[in-house]
Amino acid sequence: MQVITSKDNEVIKSIRKLKDKKYREQENKYLIEGMKLIKEAVEEKANIDTIVVCEDCIENHTIDQKLLYEIAKYNCIYVAEKVFNVMTEVSNPQGLLAVVKKENKEEDIDYNEDMIVVLDGIQDPGNLGTILRTIDSVGLKQVILSEKTADAYNPKVVRSTMGAIFRVNIIVSKDIVKTLKEIKKHKFKVLATSLETENNIYDIDYNKKVLVIGNEANGVSKEVLELADEKAKIPMLRKNRKPKCFCCNKCYFV
Repeated sequence: MQVITSKDNEVIKSIRKLKDKKYREQENKYLIEGMKLIKEAVEEKANIDTIVVCEDCIENHTIDQKLLYEIAKYNCIYVAEKVFNVMTEVSNPQGLLAVVKKENKEEDIDYNEDMIVVLDGIQDPGNLGTILRTIDSVGLKQVILSEKTADAYNPKVVRSTMGAIFRVNIIVSKDIVKTLKEIKKHKFKVLATSLETENNIYDIDYNKKVLVIGNEANGVSKEVLELADEKAKIPMLRKNRKPKCFCCNKCYFV
């Protein structure tokens, strides 16, 4: 087993560049890290390009042996701990990270779903990751992001999705207004979140709806609001009330 010991190795340098959004878009790849995410990537048959393994973590039995057997089927490179430490972005690394190829295209919008979620300018990586987890938890399979929304493949977002990144088709629209107009041609109605209404997001019928969630500070953009067929606000929940499931409007989140 050959172990890379230099931080200046060309392969290592190319993987480290994936921390930068520009390079992720150029290479159409992103990084995942940790045993749980890599295990989920394997189970979900994600398009794994390369897996980086810290040699010291193998010797210290930090990495689960069953997982090591699974990842041996992929293109693995082994690195010294000092090399892994310049690649990781977490404070307590588990000795595994991987490069995954993106597989999303705008023309892959599925119009057979009853609901489509659109994110218009969400900026906080934690918020974006939480929304992707929620979309996954209620059984939705796709989300559309405006160009002004944070990069879904930012390492912080990827970690906070807790595996949803592999199950939700992430579509980035260069022109969100144009995309929404095209979706409306398929008999969907646009529902925009807004404080300027008494309608409650939990009391809406979500059959053939596009739910647009806006920027944390400024909300949904003016151009998108002008396209909206309906508006609804997201209220603070009372302790004795749970939000209804977006997919059926009947059951409740646990």
